[in-house]
Amino acid sequence: MGSIKPQTETQATQAMRSNQIATEAGMVTRAEVLAALDSWGDGLVRIANTFAQKGDHVGVAKAAIDNSYAYDAGEVLFKPTLASKVMFRKTFESALSYFIGGNASYAEDKGFALNPWIKVEFDLAGIILGENHAITMGNKLLTDKTGKVTIANFTMCFTKDKNGKLKINLHHSSLPYNPA
Repeated sequence: MGSIKPQTETQATQAMRSNQIATEAGMVTRAEVLAALDSWGDGLVRIANTFAQKGDHVGVAKAAIDNSYAYDAGEVLFKPTLASKVMFRKTFESALSYFIGGNASYAEDKGFALNPWIKVEFDLAGIILGENHAITMGNKLLTDKTGKVTIANFTMCFTKDKNGKLKINLHHSSLPYNPA
């Protein structure tokens, strides 16, 4: 499901050094960020699969959002890829609407997670690690059941919740610029 594209040897060496320094200082590690990204991608695929199998996609979506986003811990700034009328989703309900649609307050939402996604990969531009927080940026590569890959640019910031779990508190996603 979710996976991270391989890095060059130089990037991998730098990441290992960065992880060693972060671990010694009690900071968020690269491994934690990669696990959080994989969890987000796995959640998206799980919603899509559950919807396709006519299961409880609403319950699965609620659990995926709760698992990945820090709405329960404070403010979350979420700018979904395909939102144009209500561009910013600062509540759990507005994020849920983006992922599964069906909320009259967000009529533009058709259910991004209801697409037939089968795989999510991340091609990272970089990760910045800090104490109890991290930032990453890159491309999300979303593959549907026909093999078509959709690329979305993203930035995610993470914070640790009261249980020490890394969750998203800022997520900006957009389609790559396409000159006319």
